[in-house]
Amino acid sequence: MNIQQAKDLCNSFPAAVEALHGPPSNVLTYTVGGKHFAWFKTSEPEQWRFSFRATPDRFLELTGMPGVKPARFMARFHWATIVNVQAFPEDYLRELVQWSYERALASLSKTRQRALLAEAQA
Repeated sequence: MNIQQAKDLCNSFPAAVEALHGPPSNVLTYTVGGKHFAWFKTSEPEQWRFSFRATPDRFLELTGMPGVKPARFMARFHWATIVNVQAFPEDYLRELVQWSYERALASLSKTRQRALLAEAQA
């Protein structure tokens, strides 16, 4: 999976919102209902590193893999960063991002979830 395909995956989820934040953060974020589920770093030296939230068990598994690190400032919340998206197994990445999206969506109230999903279907 290349960077554009990863962006397309994040944008494919219902009610997902993409936002580019300039300096000093320089990140391209993906949210649902204001809750982050993934982001890309857009500036050097970490350009196009991809971060997402994982379960505690998956976080330990992921950070033991080559090319995957704890996300800067967010590792305590089990966010992992993939250094090179193209070198990561595509199916596994899809599964991880799907879980991160569902986790963000589930953290919203049921009323807010229904409203977002209904709005996305309209």
